[in-house]
Amino acid sequence: MPALFDARTVVNAKNAVYAVFALAGAAFAAFASRLPEIKSILGLSAGELGVTLLAASLGSLLGLPAAGWLVHRFGAARTVGAGVIVGMLGILTIGLGVDVFHSRWVVTAGLWGVGLGVGSWDVAMNIEGAVVERHLGHAIMPRFHAAFSGGTVVSALVGAAMAAIGARIVPHLAGIVVLAALVAWWALPRFLPRGGEEQSPDEVPEAATDHAQEAGRHTPSDAVPAAREGAGIGAAWREPRTILIGCVTLAAAFTEGTANDWLSVAFVEGYRLEPWAGVLGFATFLSFMTIGRILGTSLLDKHGRVAMLRGTFALAVVGAAMVIFGGTVLAFIGAALWGLGASLGFPVGMSAAADDPARAAARVSVVSTIGYLAFLAGPPLLGFLGDHVGVLRSLVVVGGMVALALLAVPAVRESSPTAGSGVSER
Repeated sequence: MPALFDARTVVNAKNAVYAVFALAGAAFAAFASRLPEIKSILGLSAGELGVTLLAASLGSLLGLPAAGWLVHRFGAARTVGAGVIVGMLGILTIGLGVDVFHSRWVVTAGLWGVGLGVGSWDVAMNIEGAVVERHLGHAIMPRFHAAFSGGTVVSALVGAAMAAIGARIVPHLAGIVVLAALVAWWALPRFLPRGGEEQSPDEVPEAATDHAQEAGRHTPSDAVPAAREGAGIGAAWREPRTILIGCVTLAAAFTEGTANDWLSVAFVEGYRLEPWAGVLGFATFLSFMTIGRILGTSLLDKHGRVAMLRGTFALAVVGAAMVIFGGTVLAFIGAALWGLGASLGFPVGMSAAADDPARAAARVSVVSTIGYLAFLAGPPLLGFLGDHVGVLRSLVVVGGMVALALLAVPAVRESSPTAGSGVSER
């Protein structure tokens, strides 16, 4: 594909994508780091917390399927911007629900808003990241997800500090809202201009041009009939490879999301630690997931997607087992291994879904929707098991999900020497 932007424009877009990924991570960890306190203040059992967290998943499942169409219609920048607004309103509602109204239902409404906003924001920033990755010509998607993880690490540490000093939740979450407004104001104008992904008809096969505009290439919205846009998403749902990539992403999201939702609670309740110490266990997981995404990018170029996912998923199983059965010290080491193991699954799934530029938006939307089913099933499942065997022991289901992922991992294999992240087929 010919270079359609100068180097400065692409670098600016790359930095903007880093910023919105980091912001998404910070927003998520801001309330996730306070979950032990939210559970205690509202007097929730593990099962009740699981059902409450389900609201975020339901919101995501509304936002995710529509996100590909929204990106096509309005562009990635506007879709991310709308997601930031809705998500931040949800985060502020969570804080008010805990500190002011002491209401589980207000918190549930806030979680639903977070899921709706961040779900559409997530798909749009992944589509923009895939566009930037193709213009750069080498793998970078895991580093974008490392920015997400880095945002969660910093935000989780801030959450641990807030918990340690007994700070209320509303001012903590209000600070994230202000940060989000500033980051979005800076980053979104730096996304690649709409239309920049266009190739002339002579540069792509005729069949590919039939799908180009429904694939998130930021073309004018009146260029394609609405029926064709919908057909693009529908066709992606019928593609076996896309569904298998979605299954890998589902297991990866479950492996990552289980730790996000329950690891701090498991440390507090399973090992009788103070809330701030439980958040440090969560921060350990996030820190090593960030490291895995930074280092894993070059390793993907060297070893390919399939080999790397098999190795990292194995680490996740070992790490989860150490958390569950190892005692307090080994549990922190296990959290580190679990973080490394969870680092590459989701970003590799996004890159694999976007291998074909002409179908990227539809496929990323489908794969993201399948992946987020983990957040739909995970909270109530872990909550139900937690009520019966304890939150710590309930984490054994991670191993079963990873086993399923290993069966579908070959689907993420690079489709061509130049597709996707620029690595050769293996």
